[in-house]
Amino acid sequence: MKKDLILSKQLALLEKQEQKFLNQTESPFIKSNFTPMANKIQAKIPDKLHSTLDAAFYVGFHLVFEKGSSLIEKTYNKEKIDVTYDLNNYAIEKYMTKKHLKTLDKSSKHSKTINESIAAIEGGVLGLLGIGLPDIPLFLGVIVKTINEIALSYGFQYNTDEEKAYLLYLICAAMSKEDQRQAYDLKTERLGQDIDAHTPTNIDLDAFMKETSDLLSNTLLTAKFIQGLPLVGVIGGVINPVMINKIGKYARIKYKKRYLLSKIQTFTVNQP
Repeated sequence: MKKDLILSKQLALLEKQEQKFLNQTESPFIKSNFTPMANKIQAKIPDKLHSTLDAAFYVGFHLVFEKGSSLIEKTYNKEKIDVTYDLNNYAIEKYMTKKHLKTLDKSSKHSKTINESIAAIEGGVLGLLGIGLPDIPLFLGVIVKTINEIALSYGFQYNTDEEKAYLLYLICAAMSKEDQRQAYDLKTERLGQDIDAHTPTNIDLDAFMKETSDLLSNTLLTAKFIQGLPLVGVIGGVINPVMINKIGKYARIKYKKRYLLSKIQTFTVNQP
């Protein structure tokens, strides 16, 4: 009973964090000072560039999923993360204390911080050189790397189409505007439940990539346009670590939630 109580309290705290993330609104300062300027810039961006950006994200996801997986895994020690998870998970199952649950979070927090730094360097340097569109596969690689490391930290592998689709919905939910965020969170939640319950799913990964590409394109159109301008592009490059922070924060919430729910289910089933 004590284990169930600890898990339930942890889940309740996590769901409060989840709702806080989902209900966040744009600050009045940004809304009054930056949003009007961004809207003016966006209105001047040619439709052709919009289509080009859509295609760049779509091709970027294909490159990352089809050819970049092995390269991405070379940027972190997958075996070490797996072993660390196994040790932490064993301690949680045996002792079930808040301390052990916090230890489980350390690995995911560390990877998010490191990848924010990588994104800042990548975005800033390419922005300084006036390179906007060519950096998209690199940037998507950092996003996928961040989510992969977080997934492993909570015991989830990411090689199936179902988990790749889940990853894409994580990105959509984290980066969507206020009116879309709740809907994408619900889609993410349902897909995660289906995966963990081993419910058969009919995943069209190509459609998921297209949907995510369109959303990212709309979200980042102005930033990537600015990043394509020499010197001024540094401003656009600043958006990269901000995105990594936001996506990483949301991914940590959702993977930890899946982990806690699976533990609650296991302890409930095994109770005499």
